[in-house]
Amino acid sequence: MNSKKSKLVHKIYDKELVRRVVDLAKKIGSDEIVAVIGHLKEQVQEVLGDEVQYAFQEELLGTGHAVMQAKKFFEGKKGKVVILYGDVPIIRPETLKNLISKSIKNKEYATLLTAMYENPTGYGRIIRDEGGNIKGIVEEKDADPLQKKHIKEINSGIYCFDIEELFRAIDKIKPNNAQGEYYLTDVIRIMNDEGLKTGAVIVEDNTEILGVNDRAQLELLTRVLRMRINSFHMKKGVTIEDAQTTYIYDDVKIGMDTVIHPNTIIKSGVTIGENCEIGPNAFIREGCEIGNGVKVGNCVELKKTKIADNTKVPHLTYLGDCEVGNDCNIGCGTITCNYTPNKQKFKTKIGDNCFVGSNVNFVAPVTVGDDVLVAAGSTITEDVADGKMAIARERQVVKEKKK
Repeated sequence: MNSKKSKLVHKIYDKELVRRVVDLAKKIGSDEIVAVIGHLKEQVQEVLGDEVQYAFQEELLGTGHAVMQAKKFFEGKKGKVVILYGDVPIIRPETLKNLISKSIKNKEYATLLTAMYENPTGYGRIIRDEGGNIKGIVEEKDADPLQKKHIKEINSGIYCFDIEELFRAIDKIKPNNAQGEYYLTDVIRIMNDEGLKTGAVIVEDNTEILGVNDRAQLELLTRVLRMRINSFHMKKGVTIEDAQTTYIYDDVKIGMDTVIHPNTIIKSGVTIGENCEIGPNAFIREGCEIGNGVKVGNCVELKKTKIADNTKVPHLTYLGDCEVGNDCNIGCGTITCNYTPNKQKFKTKIGDNCFVGSNVNFVAPVTVGDDVLVAAGSTITEDVADGKMAIARERQVVKEKKK
């Protein structure tokens, strides 16, 4: 990555790669999660905290060696263990659930997630017998010319193992390869030699198993995730005018018939209702709840803001730590001044049916009632009662110009 940071703490859509993988493990119902960490491990621990248990790999001696370090956490336990990689962050939970389900249903001791590639250069090849059973996996550097030429099925590196048989087999692997490493793939060969049933699930979308080794690949995965998320919302009835310039983060909810204009960013945890119009060039940050029929226009930024139904925030406005009622119009250049020099945050509340003129500053904490008119150019520092008009600006003075 050419970075002082661990690869695993680089982010896609504000979420670290390793955080994405841990969240994935949670979504598939894992009872416990063990992170095997080594280089720059303190940075990974800072991200994950006490959500996982840690095994430490002091020497980088291969994937099998990494799994060996976690053995103590599984002693005496039965069931299934899924092996994931901290730099393969965009696998769908449904894919892993299918992997686990097949492993259990078919009583397989090892079930691999595989993929078909026309050009599988760089990947381990799946070796099957005449009946289609998996005999083993040969790594690229150990494969012979015929295997490299004819085998298109590759190993993603994602597995579902029987816990007991995994750690029994892993004690038998040896670093007898070109790299002098302990290959986790050798476990498949050992199980096959002992007559233990193994199998595979071929992933439908090969982009799920893409990993990150440099910043170009990081950008590629961001692009893949962007299109996946945008496609999800479009299938749910949201119009996205330009999917190439629209960035909708994870866990955003958008109602049908809402239109998203180009160059719009919507961050995680935002909820947007139906029949809204968002953008262009809007930035909707965390903690926002937007009702039905709302317009959030050009160059508007929202943060921790609730906007009720049929309110319009057309352009050039910042609303932070704010609540706006129904049927309001927020004029161009409106700002909530919610941040103090001592880093405290205060709220602005605006009631229903309010009209806020252009270039208005609300100095929080401040509450504006229902049916209020706020004159353009005002700086509001005190509460305004229902049905009032607020003017907070100097009277215009016109003087002769100096010659």
